Amino acid sequence: MQSRDIGLGVFEIIPEKFGDARGFFSETWSRRGFADLGLPADWVQDNQSFSAEKFVLRGLHYQIEPHAQDKLVRVLRGSVFDVAVDIRKGSPGFGRWVSRTLSAGAWNQLLIPKGFAHGFLTLAPDTEVFYKVSAPYAPRHERAIRYDDPALAIAWPLEGASPVLSAKDRAAPLLAEALS
Repeated sequence: MQSRDIGLGVFEIIPEKFGDARGFFSETWSRRGFADLGLPADWVQDNQSFSAEKFVLRGLHYQIEPHAQDKLVRVLRGSVFDVAVDIRKGSPGFGRWVSRTLSAGAWNQLLIPKGFAHGFLTLAPDTEVFYKVSAPYAPRHERAIRYDDPALAIAWPLEGASPVLSAKDRAAPLLAEALS
């Protein structure tokens, strides 16, 4: 398993694949493997989403304490532009974001620590995203930030299209409002 910090303490993880004529096998997560890399390894819930269309945008989502979540995100089918925004008050990276394209073909994952808002844009139709979280879903602690907040200036690769958004994401506040 390979791991590299892509900035702000967000890690790209690339598990090993062992293939032969039948296909492949891969250990996509192990408590020992992550602990050996010094990465969080305590997951309590798995989530999966399916997006039928290209340019579905989900996010930017996070949960506040005591239910803040580390997330380990990977794509089972298709590809996404995955974004993590540092929302840790007092952090030198506050308001900055990092991104990575995750795809089934690249076999990469993103480890997003607590204190980050997370979102992704599908880059292909019929995209499935699978992710582990370190705290259960807590609706009263769930929050969102607008994907197009000018203060964040995230360079979503929309190719001139409008994103497909949920009503909740369309109504999300700007970062300054969300954290006030």
